Amino acid sequence: MKGQEFWLVKIFTFLTLIDLSNNSFEGNISEFIGQLHSLVGLNLSHNHLTGSIPLTLGNLTNLEWLDLSSNKLSGVIPRKLGDLASLGCLNLSKNQLTGRIPQDKQLSTFSSNSFNGNLGLCGTPLPKACPGDAQTPLSSSPSTFDQEEHESWLKQKTTWIGYASGIIIGISIAYISFETGRPKWLVR
Repeated sequence: MKGQEFWLVKIFTFLTLIDLSNNSFEGNISEFIGQLHSLVGLNLSHNHLTGSIPLTLGNLTNLEWLDLSSNKLSGVIPRKLGDLASLGCLNLSKNQLTGRIPQDKQLSTFSSNSFNGNLGLCGTPLPKACPGDAQTPLSSSPSTFDQEEHESWLKQKTTWIGYASGIIIGISIAYISFETGRPKWLVR
């Protein structure tokens, strides 16, 4: 089998996980991959894959993790990847991808580690700005990190106030119930 080429005539479309990492696969990723609608995880990392990321990957609505790192993929990152609401883990690092990282939807939630090693990529979360991006001084407005930290703190305080209020009201009702007489449901 080693060193031989062969064509797969039929692939089971109910596959949920495919891990073909650390092989010497060459060539493009097949557009057919987008027909594997049950796919939850796909790892094609550490191969010699070339060409662009297939647009059909955006059809995999159940996809939770995608690792295409350490290949020779080129072109832009398809916007359709941002439509994958279930995608929680993404690694496109160490390829030859170019252009702006799509900022809408899901793709904006990943760290720079997901995109590092692609010298032609630019935009958030990478430190490399895209041509034409306006540079805003940091002092002009609070950073996103500070706003997120403040919102998190506010949500935590609100939650604790709710818990404390619930405990106080619960203890008060219990105290009044036992002071005015034993509750009928307890006496049985």
